[in-house]
Amino acid sequence: MYSSDKLPDFVKRYLKKFSLPIWTISRDYKKLFQNIIVIPSLAEFEQLPHCLKSLEQNDESLLDKTLVLIVVNNSESADDEIKLNNKRTLQFLKSYNGTLNLSFIDAASKGKELPDKFAGVGLARKIGCDLALTKFDYSSDKKKIIFFLDADCIVSSDYLLKVTSEFHKKDLHSAVIEYEHHYSKNSPEAEAIICYEIFLRYHRLGLKFAKSYYDYHTIGSTIVCDTASYIKAGGMNKRKAGEDYYFLEKLAKLDKIFTISEALVYPSSRKSWRVPFGTGQRIIRHLSKKQNEYVAYNPESFRILKKWLNYFLDENVIDTKSILNKAREINSGLFYFLINQKFERDWERILKNNQSAEEIQKQKIYWFDAFKTLKLIHYLRDNGYPNINLFDAVDELLNRMKIKSDIDRHSEIPDIQIQEQYLLFLRKILRERFSDDN
Repeated sequence: MYSSDKLPDFVKRYLKKFSLPIWTISRDYKKLFQNIIVIPSLAEFEQLPHCLKSLEQNDESLLDKTLVLIVVNNSESADDEIKLNNKRTLQFLKSYNGTLNLSFIDAASKGKELPDKFAGVGLARKIGCDLALTKFDYSSDKKKIIFFLDADCIVSSDYLLKVTSEFHKKDLHSAVIEYEHHYSKNSPEAEAIICYEIFLRYHRLGLKFAKSYYDYHTIGSTIVCDTASYIKAGGMNKRKAGEDYYFLEKLAKLDKIFTISEALVYPSSRKSWRVPFGTGQRIIRHLSKKQNEYVAYNPESFRILKKWLNYFLDENVIDTKSILNKAREINSGLFYFLINQKFERDWERILKNNQSAEEIQKQKIYWFDAFKTLKLIHYLRDNGYPNINLFDAVDELLNRMKIKSDIDRHSEIPDIQIQEQYLLFLRKILRERFSDDN
């Protein structure tokens, strides 16, 4: 096992600058690992064992080289019910006798809780990943891979095999794993999660149509990266929600995010209070029927994005005034968005500080990043291109992409069987038609 002074210099520098010294690893192992799966766990006593059982079904030789690291966490002011649930989880982990190399971090007991100001999934992931950096076998020439997972997920039996194989075969640095929300067809949540996943996949298909550099899905439990990329990205952030979105954006600015389509993560489709937005909150909102959930971004927004990217990313396009004039020609909403985002000021600064064509191309990707892409879609939504019916949006986008669907729909909101056909079709085309489009 490494003492801290035997860690590589780049790891030591990161830990000195960013790590949080309060927490430690329990059930530690003397050996070191090639892969570490970091799993935050907040009141997950009932769900976590199912996640671990799915991991146990993976290849034995790979499991031997893999550490599963659970971060049991709650805030200082968490309800007693949450604290009791976490206490039961800690007892379960202490007595675990399964086939996994299983360690855990106690960020839940008195004196070890997450501070209220920062408590959340971002900080929990960060604690786990930062400590994971001390448990890798840096003497090996194999990639050192961090897997991000959630306690309420299960994974396919080839999860480790497919991911490690792709990382080594294609020399990947960061990726997302394909996902399918797990749901029971007869549950109240089924309709809600089908609607939400159709929305997510429609959005990703729109980014594919526009040929966006940031065309990956942003689900935290599907992220994978090597240790070098984790450190170069500055580590995980402390956000209470959306930590996955911003971390992936940082990874993407280091290297293109690859999608591993053969392995699968199955996120839960349950209602959840754990984060202020995301899947759990979307399910709650859908079931409350407070608003129409069957809406999506106008496909015209993706057409505008496509025309903009096609022009802006041309290596011959440099002049600021020409760019703004072309943006106005493409769409006035795009032009005013760029003005609001201080494009002219930023672009002049970029040109001043970057001389080579290669550097300028990089800066185009950096400036018009994932967040600005989403902000443009939202700006267009609020300025002339309002949301439309979800299924109309999917049909129109498929038509624009010349993808034929045999789904027979006769109403704005079809029955659950037709909705599921849409979901399965979107899963299929994103996996089959775009699996090599990385």
